[in-house]
Amino acid sequence: MALLGAAAVVWLLSDGVFPTIDAAIGELPDSGEIHSGKLEWRDDSPVMLAEGKILALSVDLEHGGALRSPADFQFEFGRDSVRVFSLFGETELAYPPGYIIAANQTDARPAWGAWAPDILGLVAIGAFFGFLLVWALLATLYCLPVWLICLFSNRDLSFGASWKLAGAALMPGALLMEFSLVLYDIRGFDIVQLCFAFGMHLIIGWMYLFISPMFLRRALPAEKKNPFVPAG
Repeated sequence: MALLGAAAVVWLLSDGVFPTIDAAIGELPDSGEIHSGKLEWRDDSPVMLAEGKILALSVDLEHGGALRSPADFQFEFGRDSVRVFSLFGETELAYPPGYIIAANQTDARPAWGAWAPDILGLVAIGAFFGFLLVWALLATLYCLPVWLICLFSNRDLSFGASWKLAGAALMPGALLMEFSLVLYDIRGFDIVQLCFAFGMHLIIGWMYLFISPMFLRRALPAEKKNPFVPAG
């Protein structure tokens, strides 16, 4: 399941995000950079560099608000900062003052070509182990309620088995979320529907968590021994 999740995340990036970045690099001028916390830009402004369903990249040195994209996330590069617009609101981040960042095709194209595969590889590894870690932590958090349900409903389940059941109960919801990421990439879902699917994947996990113990066999009562019969 973690492999499927990592594959869905990598596919979303490689198919829905990276092509927009690649197209934006193709629109960069021959010279330009972010230096000492400021963008040196000599071309037209404002200008939309590239735009997709998920991501849009634009330059507006004064952040005048002339360009707004219907993309789910828009990064607008200004003279001193980059603004991020999305369904969740707007935030502004200052450029790091101690770094020089290429804002031209000559330097950005080979750098992106060299780093893009490595970024995808790191994302795949991080997503895989991240999913495993999150699910292990959630199973640890949920195993106590599962064990208590089994205890009071007289179900035969040890505390260790409760942890396994809690982990397994998360998998149907995880599968829904992974399928939703694929639908989001192929335009089957918009960002609102993806957020709804995120909430539903939690609810499905909770449903399996509390319903599954009811399908376990009941614990057999302990056999009572006659205290007057000598042990043989």
